[in-house]
This record gives sequence, C-alpha cells and structure tokens, in this order.
Amino acid sequence: MTAKLDYRWHLRKVMADRGMFSTTDLIPPLAERGIALSTSQVYRLAVERPERLSLKILMALLDILDCRMDDLIEPIAAAGTVKNPKKAAAAGAAPPAADGLGDLRPKRARIRGVDLS
Repeated sequence: MTAKLDYRWHLRKVMADRGMFSTTDLIPPLAERGIALSTSQVYRLAVERPERLSLKILMALLDILDCRMDDLIEPIAAAGTVKNPKKAAAAGAAPPAADGLGDLRPKRARIRGVDLS
C-alpha cells in the first residue's frame, strides 16, 4: 500500500529566523525579482499552507531567504493513512474493546441545578 504524503509549510518560521517578522517585508524583495503580490496575497502565503504555488514564487522565496527547499517544505505522512495491521481473531475470543480502550471509560457527568435565591 502506498502511503499518502502531506507537507508542512515553514515560511513564517524561516522568515523569523532571518529577522523578517512582518509579512510585508517580503513585498519589496519579491518585486525586485519581478513578482507583484498584494499584501493580502503575501500574508496568505506566509500564514497559510499554500495548495498551489508558482515555481517562480518558490524560487524567489528560496533566493530571498537564502534557504533550501526542505527548509520551507517538510514532507510528512498524511493524517489517518497509517493503519494498524489487522489481527486475526482467535477462536472463541471476545472481540477487543474499541480501539484498545480496554476498561477505560469516562465517568458520566452529573449536572446539578444551582439555587440562585
């Protein structure tokens, strides 16, 4: 089974490591490289994880921040793709408790009325 991959975006951290604490600090260096982005576009680029990214913008960021691609993008396994191997049930054995919880169960909440008089 092929594992599904995901990634973490570290632009904000790399910017902070380089002393760039405002997202608008990227606008002039990007403009010098021929990339015109609005302040809101640069903010979304730094704060959110981009789903689609121009290679020109990526290469400009690598040049501006003097970093490598693996400093900005960290590949990780997608959540929920790691599956536990199925265990064969022994003949006559009781079914296992819900995902290994065993006897651990939360206590029922008791809500009591509050007398405000």
